Amino acid sequence: MEVILQPWPWYISGPLLATTMLLLVYFGKTFGMSSNLRTFCSIAGAGKYSDYFRFNWRDQRWNLTVVLGAVIGGFLATQYLSDGSTMALNPETVSDLSEFGFTQIGETLLPPEIFSWDYVLSIKGLSILIIAGFLVGFGTRYAGGCTSGHAITGLSNLQLPSLIAVIGFFIGGLIMTFFILPLIF
Repeated sequence: MEVILQPWPWYISGPLLATTMLLLVYFGKTFGMSSNLRTFCSIAGAGKYSDYFRFNWRDQRWNLTVVLGAVIGGFLATQYLSDGSTMALNPETVSDLSEFGFTQIGETLLPPEIFSWDYVLSIKGLSILIIAGFLVGFGTRYAGGCTSGHAITGLSNLQLPSLIAVIGFFIGGLIMTFFILPLIF
């Protein structure tokens, strides 16, 4: 039981991920979480208003199953398969986040400084979530996929656009970390 309570090393999780990708490629499927938002909108009837959402969403049932599995797996992992230890973070990261006012660094996946109801319902918190949500949604649509779609599926299929997108994700992450995050907190 102790094995499943600890994070799996790269030499276990990496081959499992590679095997999953090989199976998806073999069966002609492309994995990506953000494409499910399009499917959800299509199910809700957005195809009446936009051609983008007018497609046979039933062909994406397998991908919806992946989303359901991710939600259930995430819940089980955090609620029943975790030993409650703090995440191992770089001491410099902990120090930097402390300077920004974060207090429970590594203790929770959702820092209360961003995800507590008090913060979410504040003008600053609501503004950050709305702007961030818009940017993530716009970026995902503009790039033709999200980080998982490009970094996992696109790179495993040796697609140049996915390599460019992943490089862009890292550059954006660096800009966020070193320039925008200090302005926000």
